[in-house]
Amino acid sequence: MFCFSDILAVPASPGLWPCVHRLYFGKRRRNPVEQDPQPIHVRRPFSPVRTIIHYGLAWTLVVFVPLVAYDQLDAVEAFTDPVMTATAIAATVALHIGLYLVGRVLNLPGTRGTVHGVPIMLTTFVIAALVLFAFRIEYSRIFLLYSTIVATLYAVRMHWSNPNRIGQTFHVVPFGKARRMKDIGNIPHETMSVPKIPEGDRISIVADFRADLPDEWERLLATASLAGVPVYHYKQLLESLTGQVKIEHLSENSFGSLIPNQSYTPVKRLIDIVGSIIAIILTLPVMLALMLLIWLEDRQSPFYIQTRTGHGGRPFRMYKFRSMTSRPPAKGDAARDDAITKDDDKRITRIGRVIRKVRLDELPQLFNVLKGEMSLIGPRPEANQLAEWYEEHLAFYSYRNIVKPGLTGWAQVNQGHVATLEDIDIKLQYDFYYIKYFSFWLDVLIVMRTIHTVVTGFGSK
Repeated sequence: MFCFSDILAVPASPGLWPCVHRLYFGKRRRNPVEQDPQPIHVRRPFSPVRTIIHYGLAWTLVVFVPLVAYDQLDAVEAFTDPVMTATAIAATVALHIGLYLVGRVLNLPGTRGTVHGVPIMLTTFVIAALVLFAFRIEYSRIFLLYSTIVATLYAVRMHWSNPNRIGQTFHVVPFGKARRMKDIGNIPHETMSVPKIPEGDRISIVADFRADLPDEWERLLATASLAGVPVYHYKQLLESLTGQVKIEHLSENSFGSLIPNQSYTPVKRLIDIVGSIIAIILTLPVMLALMLLIWLEDRQSPFYIQTRTGHGGRPFRMYKFRSMTSRPPAKGDAARDDAITKDDDKRITRIGRVIRKVRLDELPQLFNVLKGEMSLIGPRPEANQLAEWYEEHLAFYSYRNIVKPGLTGWAQVNQGHVATLEDIDIKLQYDFYYIKYFSFWLDVLIVMRTIHTVVTGFGSK
């Protein structure tokens, strides 16, 4: 797309094109099939020099410092010894892969270096050690352990000391729906009173590009963009800060072609097949033990099979370990009420309360994943009675079925178990965010947060 910043050799910040286009060519008409840009990350533009310094500093601390230390001990020629060389190469590869993956994941909403960066960095070094062991390559365990610890600490540092996340203030243009920024807690923002670029080092401007802005305010947005001040469209900024997408009108076509990233779909299916097979093998002893415990409690079937709404709105039979007392199926409104789990629900058994807290009742759904009815990650499937009720009251509810339902999902790790229409509406916005930004990196983040959810019991009932 042509942009005036190309002529001026000034990097275009987010939102430059809409305001420049409207300033010079009049009000912009939105193409009904035009796709919105990718999620906004509140960070400085990519700088090769800064990236080289960033990676170089990490490599110096993780690899070069222990090499020098070993060399100074005179016990070994660290820079020529084959064992030290192999360890240094393994640590270098693990470090750079880890830095790349952590950087991608920490760009997503709601991430924390400790919770999400640490597991990724640890995993890359564990894989490096396994590769060395598998190929019988001699390596220094102390060297690799030091590198793992320092790289993990550096992954934490990447988040909490990042200057892009410190002191950021959003200046809101007081027209249209941009004023919704005030609804987000813990986000520093100020409402602008005059069309003048705010003073300060860490400033950004937020505007509603679809609002009918006065000429002087449109001129401000263009001037700010050309001056290198980030200018964001309020809706995309809200999505990136909250992890939610709200569909207001289909004519806005926020989803472009209304189809998630198709290039990732076959890769995701391969991950589902391999992942479910490995998970079934690893958890089979646990599942057998749970079957016995559930049966011993009341001598009833350990399984609970329920019809739920799946991909494309097609019903399928979902498997779970039974966590409630056996009861005859209800009908009508009673069936809908029966499908809702309440706080301190009296129907939950003693074993059920434990397995629901750590989500072990969901393990049989690995077989649904293997069959292709579900995915490891996606919007949670709802009981048919609830799905029909939600669809009657919530616009676009059925759109969540455009991807396969999952064992865990973006809504689950952000919100937990909900049942009221108001909470379901928020859950739907999380589901729409997942569909809009459907990607491997978002799935990695959900896996990381799922581990945290299982450990803490967040959102269970």
